[in-house]
Amino acid sequence: MRVVIVGLGVQGRKRRTVAGADVVATVDPAIADADHRRLSDIPADRYDAALVCTPDSAKPPLIDELLGAGKHALVEKPLLAEETTLARWAGLARERKAVCYTAYNHRFEPHWARLAGVLASGSLGRIYHARFFYGNGTARLVRESAWRDQGSGVIHDLGSHLLDACRFWFPGIGGEARLQTADRFENRAPDHAIFTLEGPPAIEVELSLLSWRNDFTADVYGELGSAHIRSLCKWGPTTLTLRTRVLPSGRPLEETETLAQDDPTWAAEYAHFKSLCKAGGPSSFDNDIWIGRTLDVLARKAAA
Repeated sequence: MRVVIVGLGVQGRKRRTVAGADVVATVDPAIADADHRRLSDIPADRYDAALVCTPDSAKPPLIDELLGAGKHALVEKPLLAEETTLARWAGLARERKAVCYTAYNHRFEPHWARLAGVLASGSLGRIYHARFFYGNGTARLVRESAWRDQGSGVIHDLGSHLLDACRFWFPGIGGEARLQTADRFENRAPDHAIFTLEGPPAIEVELSLLSWRNDFTADVYGELGSAHIRSLCKWGPTTLTLRTRVLPSGRPLEETETLAQDDPTWAAEYAHFKSLCKAGGPSSFDNDIWIGRTLDVLARKAAA
């Protein structure tokens, strides 16, 4: 598959490395070593797909151009647009047999995939509640960015990942989002936030750009046991612990798997995208619609 990288920032360069020999051209209006300044500069017969790694505001016209030409698109998260626009894109994708895929690479973390299987199996019984934390120390980098320190800040940035995780692990989740706190400790936009989602299961999410050691945790509690993820492969080592409840009370039976490896998610996600393109779809924007609605609710509350 012949691909074009649109946007040569941090994400675009990662995507270019993973796509390797598939890359036929790069596009960026502000990066000197990009091959082209505009996507329209590249003849349509030279490529099959584009990896869109631009700021959010630049994505809609690019998706219009790509799907209109029957080109596949991998779009860096989050994909935020009016629901009428998303519906139009869905129609274009069906009509042109093109794939529009929103990239949430953490779905390809080995422990995330295993936890999804555990939850689908029902081995933890009825799930009571879950708690997620995602933090890094990028507050200063975000503040110095020309475009990132605005809007709802960390809520859109890291929150979109964890909202996607909620749908990945709990496909039926859809309860009301309630913002508990949105702090602006160092930045103009929120750099720390806590929100909850009504269940079942009830979920609490904490996000931070002020965690000086990068960290991710997931804790899921059910009637028959619990599951716990610590860290991500890129920050490794990462562990998944499964605990089986002992009745009436007592120390649970415990199984722990630890992985110390390079981050496999980018290559695995790109392979998944290529398989979707080969099959001609499907393209669904249901996840993007739910994430967009939820982020809008949280953003309005943060602004207030």
